[in-house]
Amino acid sequence: MVTLTINQKKITCDEDLTILEAAKENHILIPHFCYLEGVHQIGSCRICVVEVEGARTLQPSCMVKVRDGMVVHTNSEKVKKARKLLYELMLSDHPHDCLSCPRNQNCEFQKLGELIQIDEFRFEGERSKTFIDDSSPSIVRDTSKCILCRRCVTVCNQIQGVGVLNAQHRGFKTVIGAADELPLNSVNCAFCGQCTTVCPVGALQEKDAISEVWKALFDKNKRVVIQTAPAIRAALGEEFGYPPGTLVTGKMVTALREIGFDDIFDTNFAADLTIIEEGNELLQRVKAAFSGGKAVLPMITSCSPGWIKYIEHAFPEEVDHLSTCKSPHMMMGALVKSYYAEKIGVDPKDIFVVSVMPCTAKKFEITRPEMVNNGCPNVDAVLTTRELARMIKDAGIDFTELKDSSFDNPLGMSTGAADIFAATGGVMEAALRTVYEIITGKELPFEQLHVKPIVGLSQIKTAEITIEDPLPEYDFLKGVTLKVAVTSGLSGAKQLMDQVAQGKSPYHFIEVMGCPGGCISGGGQPRPTNNNIRKKRLEAIYREDEGKELRKSHENPFIAEIYEKFLKEPLGHKSHELLHTKYTKRGVYNEYLK
Repeated sequence: MVTLTINQKKITCDEDLTILEAAKENHILIPHFCYLEGVHQIGSCRICVVEVEGARTLQPSCMVKVRDGMVVHTNSEKVKKARKLLYELMLSDHPHDCLSCPRNQNCEFQKLGELIQIDEFRFEGERSKTFIDDSSPSIVRDTSKCILCRRCVTVCNQIQGVGVLNAQHRGFKTVIGAADELPLNSVNCAFCGQCTTVCPVGALQEKDAISEVWKALFDKNKRVVIQTAPAIRAALGEEFGYPPGTLVTGKMVTALREIGFDDIFDTNFAADLTIIEEGNELLQRVKAAFSGGKAVLPMITSCSPGWIKYIEHAFPEEVDHLSTCKSPHMMMGALVKSYYAEKIGVDPKDIFVVSVMPCTAKKFEITRPEMVNNGCPNVDAVLTTRELARMIKDAGIDFTELKDSSFDNPLGMSTGAADIFAATGGVMEAALRTVYEIITGKELPFEQLHVKPIVGLSQIKTAEITIEDPLPEYDFLKGVTLKVAVTSGLSGAKQLMDQVAQGKSPYHFIEVMGCPGGCISGGGQPRPTNNNIRKKRLEAIYREDEGKELRKSHENPFIAEIYEKFLKEPLGHKSHELLHTKYTKRGVYNEYLK
């Protein structure tokens, strides 16, 4: 521990802290910009400079460690002048179109200007190179708004391990982007959108689908169906002033009804369906493996489109390990334009399906040629959580005053197992609840049905379950220990995939989510997202699960009904036609490989 003085206040703190961290612990605000706790710390913007007695120059507080006896001034005349000058220089290379910017009133650069009291534009001159890259169906880059903080570079390279975004050129010509300034759609970007969650300005945004959705709503010939992913209900409230972790399921449904959607379904229904299909696929592979046949193990989940695109690029020879199941919202879209269209007597071509997702990669997923049945795309548009919030505000809806309402059936009912799809480890836990019961006829032997070793935010989690007393038809599994692994974030996926590629993976089943923490911190979720917020959203999702009367996917009565009346059986002909898909081998430049 060390003792130092900040603004005449004596404080004692851990010697490993920086000045910025020590000040924050003691409720002393030092304005900063490029720094992002736990993610990015390179001191490039210098907004956080402070005066340290005895030092020749101002010091970046995010980089300098505290020392015993140190005396720090955060608001001296010298500091305030430097801070304003640095901000004004950044502002001189930034557009002044705040009113039309999607980040207006939610922009860290704008808030910083207010904090340090900028009231004039003193510098004008040549602007750095500006262009808009909207080649990707998921993410738009506007370099005119980039302030070179390099947060996106850190999250792409160090957190996700993809390495698409880097600083190109030098000095005034510096631009953040892919090598050779290639557009995002022509490189191995996973479209996970983590860069959009850390960008402090409007330089990286999800591609907007709001106008497309309004157009469909105003079209009298369209039946507009909307579905919402499990992660939305635990995060949407943040856009309306609720604390992180507030469940707003009922208000969200009411808001969608007031906007004018014809049918409001829950992607959770399709998550339950995914467990039935994916669970039976796992059993099929395991049975083949333990009966002397050929089977590709470990089987790996396929719900995260960012993860799918990553494996297609980074491990194209291993795509057969992926479950052939479509992601839940694509399954839902396929059912809406087949089963539901038939049920209500509407031509599938007249149905417009909208998915509200926590994920920017879902915008790419709906453009895949594999996600089409009978000439109709399974899903027509994807809104992120942030976009839905903007639509609700645009519609003049007072979200906080809304009454709760329920999803429409038959595609609106779900079990608690579906809710936990939003959290890392949730798909695995939901699958185990059903698969174990199919094999043994007994409930999963864990407290509250939670497989504790795979719950939480650790990057890689593992668990083992020994089958001691299987039903007669699964006697070949008696004494077998099923080994499972869970990871979230693409750098964690790489660690597990290296084992798979080398033939050294000890697991039978692996869950991968493309974003750290899973869908609760997807690329389309409210900003900011940090570990504290992740934990609160995670707790909310498990509360939603534990509050359900039915908590295992195979107990959903509407799932049983859809198999009886339409799909007939898991992995059957109709299921394969509508609910399953295949994957593509891709190269570094997004080209198809043979």
